[in-house]
Amino acid sequence: MFSVELLAGFVGFAVVTLFSPGPNNLMLMASGLNYGFARTQPHVVGVAFGFGFLNLMVGLGLGAAFATYPALYAVLKYVGAAYLLFLAWKVATAGPPSTEGQTAGRPMTFLQAAAFQWVNPKAWAMALGAIASFAAIADYPTNVVALAAIFTSIGLVSAWTWVLLGLGVRRIVGDERLVRVINGAMALLLVASLIPVFMEAGG
Repeated sequence: MFSVELLAGFVGFAVVTLFSPGPNNLMLMASGLNYGFARTQPHVVGVAFGFGFLNLMVGLGLGAAFATYPALYAVLKYVGAAYLLFLAWKVATAGPPSTEGQTAGRPMTFLQAAAFQWVNPKAWAMALGAIASFAAIADYPTNVVALAAIFTSIGLVSAWTWVLLGLGVRRIVGDERLVRVINGAMALLLVASLIPVFMEAGG
């Protein structure tokens, strides 16, 4: 059976971690700013379902591999950091929307956004923390499926919120130079999101 206390605790954990700034949310905001709401939907769904799937895999035993081989997590952090720096560069160099509302380039696809979760250090930290802290929410494997489903559903709401935030900035800002400045600022925030990862012990 579900523990109401644990379930409420996990929902609170999911809301705080999913809505807080991080690589996914900053890129979703940048995509909303540069590509608009409709073109960003594959990115939104890819993030939500990709992260839910990552939690499912961690809960079903993948996380044990990191406990057995800690070096794997270190490798993941550095690979993820390198990819995040590449994404930050793409955000920083994105051109402003044209008069037709289109930006050169294209937003992330569903598969790209889902695959990104596997090299996103914050996603791994959240997944490992959630499974370790809230696995007693129900009997195995119901607990793992429940956690993944909750993360996915709340993740969709969070992703849409950040895209709408970017879209709101897009509607307010009409100056090309200001759009470039905002893209640069979001790129810097994306890079800054790596700081907590490397401040961890052993990071």
